[in-house]
Amino acid sequence: EMAEPIQQLTRNNNPQERQTIPFTLIQRKEKLGDLLYEKRQYGKAKWACIKMKEKQYEQSICLGFMKLMRYICEQNSSGLYLGITIPIVTIVHTNESQSEMTQSVTVAYYLPEVLQDEPPHPFDSDIIIEEWPSTIVYSR
Repeated sequence: EMAEPIQQLTRNNNPQERQTIPFTLIQRKEKLGDLLYEKRQYGKAKWACIKMKEKQYEQSICLGFMKLMRYICEQNSSGLYLGITIPIVTIVHTNESQSEMTQSVTVAYYLPEVLQDEPPHPFDSDIIIEEWPSTIVYSR
C-alpha cells in the first residue's frame, strides 16, 4: 500500500528539495556538545493534520505519518508531489488535568510556501487543512 509513496519520496529524496520551515530560535539546549532540543517559534501558517488514536503512541505516529505521505505523494486534488517540509510535527495530547499522555496524537505537515494560499485538498477525509497561529515547537 505504501509502495507508490515510498517510490515517490525516493525519486524526490534530494536534500535540496526539502524545505525547512521558517522559524525563530528561542532556546537551544545542549549537553557535552550534543544538541538535546531546540525551542522554536513558527509563524502563522497552514498545515495538513491528522489525529490518530491507536493503542500505542508509536502506532499513532507511524500511521498518521503514512497517511500524510500519501497526501504529499499525489493523493491530493492537484495530483502532484507536494514536496517535503521539515520537520513533520507530532503533537502529544494529554488528559484534562495535563497529568498523563493520552493515546491521541496529531501528526502535522507544514504546507510549502507556494501552497499556503491554496492548499490542495486531501483525498483522505481524515486529513484536514488547518491554519495555525504562531506556534511554539520543541525539536530534537
